[in-house]
Amino acid sequence: MARKESLAQNKKLGHVIALAFFLLLGYSLYSAASNMNYVWKWNSVPKYFAYNQTTTIEAPIDGKLVFENNKYFIDGDEKVELKNLNSSFSFDYKVGEFVYQGDYIASTENLRAGPVISGLWITLKISFFAAILTYILGIIVAFMKLSSYQFLKDIATVYITIVRGTPLLVQIFLFYFIIANIFELDRFVAGVLSLGIFFGAYMAEILRGAIQSIDKGQQEAATSLGITKVQSMRYIILPQAFKRALPTLVGEMIALVKDSSLVSVISITDLTKVGKEIVANTFSPFETWIIIALLYLTITSTLSYIGHKIEKRMTAKGGMN
Repeated sequence: MARKESLAQNKKLGHVIALAFFLLLGYSLYSAASNMNYVWKWNSVPKYFAYNQTTTIEAPIDGKLVFENNKYFIDGDEKVELKNLNSSFSFDYKVGEFVYQGDYIASTENLRAGPVISGLWITLKISFFAAILTYILGIIVAFMKLSSYQFLKDIATVYITIVRGTPLLVQIFLFYFIIANIFELDRFVAGVLSLGIFFGAYMAEILRGAIQSIDKGQQEAATSLGITKVQSMRYIILPQAFKRALPTLVGEMIALVKDSSLVSVISITDLTKVGKEIVANTFSPFETWIIIALLYLTITSTLSYIGHKIEKRMTAKGGMN
């Protein structure tokens, strides 16, 4: 006899209750902010993403505005070409009219990326390069830990112990103020190296554990068939290890994106630093940090979604083991 589902276990009802909870939580926070006499400025949010930049052309000298050979000139004591002026501008004077030096002849508006878009691009770029460095270091150090050469094991062990035993923020300061100064590295490079080296240590341990979890009998079977250790590692062991470690690897990439916000302390204009600058200029902390948080959430949710898709595809092709 099938067990009857209780009302509290009903999925649809559960979704409704959860939604009501979050709506109530949001309203409570909004009410609390209102009681603080906080003035919400959501109308200024679009300018964070994009804004219209006005470009004006001034008259360099007194004279008449003329149009010759598809070019605009001011014809006064001398004829001066008005560079970058074309028909896309809105003219305040007509051709043939007299203008005075300093008068605005024409203007145009161009859509420009706002500070949030610029900061988002820097965050994505620094996370991308740091992720590549993380995987490269992780694979190399994992093999060093599994090596039969003791000096390689010792180097890998010391690296992992030091990096995992010290805060990322401290490592960023060390890289920027010491290593970057010694080797004259750009602050962006210092940020990428800090993140890559920090997460590379964690990646190495994840991969080492995944490789060691593979049954040793597979390596022995491959050797008995005449397959070299390098070939068996590349075509047999590593693919299985990556499958097993995939959820953890995705989690590390999500953590990397979130922790990339710490590079703002060395004046890299990422999302977090942009948020600080917007708050300092507009005194709108609530709206600004909500937008910044949602952007980080969008990035990490996308990574999580991609990871789940890859897991499903691997499962369909023969499982994650």
